Amino acid sequence: MDFTVKRDSLIDRLQIWISDKRVLEAMRRIPRECFVPDHFEYVSYDNEPLPIGHRQTISQPLIVATMIQALELSGSEKVLEIGTGSGYQTAILAELAHEVITTERIPDLAASARRVLGSLGYNNIKIHLSGEKLGWEPEAPYDCIIVSAGSPRIPNSLLQQLTVGGRMAIPVGSRSFQELYHVIKLTDKNIINKLGGCRFVPLIGNEAWGEN
Repeated sequence: MDFTVKRDSLIDRLQIWISDKRVLEAMRRIPRECFVPDHFEYVSYDNEPLPIGHRQTISQPLIVATMIQALELSGSEKVLEIGTGSGYQTAILAELAHEVITTERIPDLAASARRVLGSLGYNNIKIHLSGEKLGWEPEAPYDCIIVSAGSPRIPNSLLQQLTVGGRMAIPVGSRSFQELYHVIKLTDKNIINKLGGCRFVPLIGNEAWGEN
């Protein structure tokens, strides 16, 4: 199967909604088929989320591109990703930022992502297993934070780990449906823009959802 042709076709379709050429070109360089289970390789360039095991998914490419575009990365940033999952979004971030710190609560997914990202040669990514606390305080503050799971609110603990002027992309809403928020942290208030509806797996942890 010629994945290059399929990848180019997907990126060409995404240009309808995504204006940041750097995001699109980063996605063009990354083999999404490496981040999905073998039996889903043939649909790896459909603009759809796909299951990756443990009741988790690799997000729809359009949503990934929308969230990363909202961060307005220039290449100098230290980015925190909540929810490594397959590692696909992590790879795109690593192409566009100086350093990516990413957390994953499921050990099997963290191990798989570490293996795939290592095989692709990335050396500016650190993967940590997360606990109940959201984020990764030892390496805070971060210029940008991207959250790959739906939260009932914008967690204050994540805002505290964000630099003043920093950007966050996070889905906020119920367990079954969320609105994608773009947050800019300022000293006296936060600017929040809504980027549209989305559906993510629940964010588990303090200030988020419980296990059940």
